[in-house]
Amino acid sequence: MALPIAELGRLIAVKRGSRGIRAAAADVGISQATLSRVENGHMPDLATFAKICKWLDRDPREFLEIEVTDTPAPAQKAVVHFRKKKTVKVETATALGELILAAQRAVRARDDLIGE
Repeated sequence: MALPIAELGRLIAVKRGSRGIRAAAADVGISQATLSRVENGHMPDLATFAKICKWLDRDPREFLEIEVTDTPAPAQKAVVHFRKKKTVKVETATALGELILAAQRAVRARDDLIGE
């Protein structure tokens, strides 16, 4: 079962712990204002989402309602949670989810080549 995108804020708060927002944001590589907004439930942009997932050591697919496995199934369909803002169309959210998955496949393919 996928994590709701709102869970991202809770995960940030847990990882941040007693550290200040400024120090945590510096670790993530984003502004403190951006990290604060996401921690408070606002939808991050794609680049910010990727940085936060990396910092949290979480697979972005955990938020996309697809099964997380080592072997991606070609028939998997991403159902994204980019619905916080009503201005984001379903087609846009789907395209962003596909972009995230494509980037992840490219990184894994590169890592496989480097590891050989």
